[in-house]
Amino acid sequence: MADHSVTFDTARQAVQVPTGTLVSEAARLAGVEVGQPCGGQGRCGRCVVQVTSGVVRRRSSLRLSPEDISQGYALACQSVVEGDLWVTVPPQEKIERRLTTDRTAVEIAIPQDYDPNVHQTLRRWTLNINPPRLDDQTDDLSRLQTSLRQKARIEDIHVSLSTLQNLGSVLRTDEWQVTAILDAQVQIDGHRVAERLITLIPGHLTDMDPLWGIAVDIGTTTVTCWLVDLITGEVKAQVAEYNSQISRGEDVISRIIFASTDTGRLELQQRVVDTINQLVIQACKRANANPAEIYKATIAGNSTMIHLLLGIPATSIRLSPFITGFNQAPQFTAGQLGVSIHPNATVDCLPGVASYVGADISAGVLASRMDETDKLTLFLDVGTNGETVLGSREWLVTCACSAGPAFEGAGVQFGMRATKGAIEEVWISGPGSQHPFEPNFRVIGSSKPSGICGSGLISLLAEMFLTGVVDKSGNINLALAPVTPRIRQGEHGPEYVVAWGSETEHGKDIAVSTVDVDNLKRAKAAIYAGFTVLAQSVGVPLELVDQILIGGSFGKYINVEKAVQIGLLPDMPWDRFQFLGNTSVQGAYYALLDWRNRHRVRDIAAQMTYIELSADNSFYEAFTSAMFLPHTNLDSFPSVVAAMLIPQTLTASPPRK
Repeated sequence: MADHSVTFDTARQAVQVPTGTLVSEAARLAGVEVGQPCGGQGRCGRCVVQVTSGVVRRRSSLRLSPEDISQGYALACQSVVEGDLWVTVPPQEKIERRLTTDRTAVEIAIPQDYDPNVHQTLRRWTLNINPPRLDDQTDDLSRLQTSLRQKARIEDIHVSLSTLQNLGSVLRTDEWQVTAILDAQVQIDGHRVAERLITLIPGHLTDMDPLWGIAVDIGTTTVTCWLVDLITGEVKAQVAEYNSQISRGEDVISRIIFASTDTGRLELQQRVVDTINQLVIQACKRANANPAEIYKATIAGNSTMIHLLLGIPATSIRLSPFITGFNQAPQFTAGQLGVSIHPNATVDCLPGVASYVGADISAGVLASRMDETDKLTLFLDVGTNGETVLGSREWLVTCACSAGPAFEGAGVQFGMRATKGAIEEVWISGPGSQHPFEPNFRVIGSSKPSGICGSGLISLLAEMFLTGVVDKSGNINLALAPVTPRIRQGEHGPEYVVAWGSETEHGKDIAVSTVDVDNLKRAKAAIYAGFTVLAQSVGVPLELVDQILIGGSFGKYINVEKAVQIGLLPDMPWDRFQFLGNTSVQGAYYALLDWRNRHRVRDIAAQMTYIELSADNSFYEAFTSAMFLPHTNLDSFPSVVAAMLIPQTLTASPPRK
């Protein structure tokens, strides 16, 4: 098979690839970033490149016009090399860094009874070891074991080869005074087994010196890391960053598909490990800590994210009957995974339940404590998978529905993530106001708007519905076009202009089209149908639910009133709703801190009964009913009906920023 030279305008040198190589693969080999948010399926059109010289064979030209093709444009993920090529790569969408600010940082309560000597699996022991003499020829390792047996009553320890290789020099650095840091598995009765020596440090650390661990949540969109002093239980730094896997798939299905390619699985594993390592560096800078002195990591995430972190094929998750490779992973060391903390540090991935209910939900139930309450509780994680848990201390049932990434900003023309420049809330004046259908909005960072984030999309859709800009089917009312220039016929059908180009960061009108509205309706309908079918499956009317707990970073910013008005949340008294923030990382923190919580999260995962919605015909019926605003059954949304009857005037709109 012949080799061909492929030259990218943004690469330092050409690469040699055989006939039949995808242009996207050639770009990877050349170190050129070409985004593939759909996972290389050719659906999103955002990997488009221009072939200025040479010939490619196009497997698909979806989203490309005949004029585009005549000018050499091609989808990198769907075009194969058949000769020498010169390729121009358009500027790529940048995933802006999202290190935690005051907007996302949360306060966490340290358990009042926390005692690191009782509850922590990590222990450190200061040892004064008897040095060798001519009349005492005991080997170095045996001396260490004898000292640990005498002081800590540890009969047997596992020592890694790397630790053994450095043992002699460490013991002699400070005249046989050392600090040993060990980790163990703790049984339910508190008995410590499988003691493992993580590291041996010359000299004596004091009780005032921190003992570092990290709690990590690997989200489909965002990875969050908390740096924890395991002596005090304090969270010393909270950082978050977009999961760099996004450029290879904006949802789990796209990533599973990308991971099934020749090099995709290894690339996605490396990307998420790199993201975690970036966060570790940032967290340690904030706390003046050393990454090499982090000795334990507890990780939560959905089932696909955990599989990809471990480099384990996830194809079976998306194919019927939707089975995971594992739900309970064994413990690993950081060195095995390439996580840049101490190489012998324990990496503990929390247990999941099923293909689409992962460790993030087990950790969320732990953090919310719904498994300890007598109140009938509905727990929602509003994200791309829309996971739901219903129950109490007596029983727990769970399900997941594919809501898609619309509320993450994907699938909407001007949708974006919650960063600077995102419109996060919208108000629209009603038809009886002085300036009918005029919007006011608030922007993150008080800057010019660049797009609309999830909370802004929910707010906007609710306002459009209540003011009559869209009808219950989600159709934009073109009959209002003579009243306001903001309603018009756009490139993708009828649209409503939220911000004119003269007031945006990029100079383009920010508009929402009927297609965008349809994607938002699908996302909210899937979530609503998921928890209604779950309640029906156990014979529990939704109105009997005592509390609704909403987890996930995005859920923290949802306006309950607006979410009810579009039919995303059930119409209940507001005091029944509680927003808990990122419960996945909170649960990982509690499991990191206390072995009792680690046992508890395992029991939670085992207790939950998983209901596969695709095997239940009632889900499709519920989804269809929820595809209207707010729902086909308006009797379930009395507060929305009441709001529709009130004249829609802007009485107290905040100033536009």
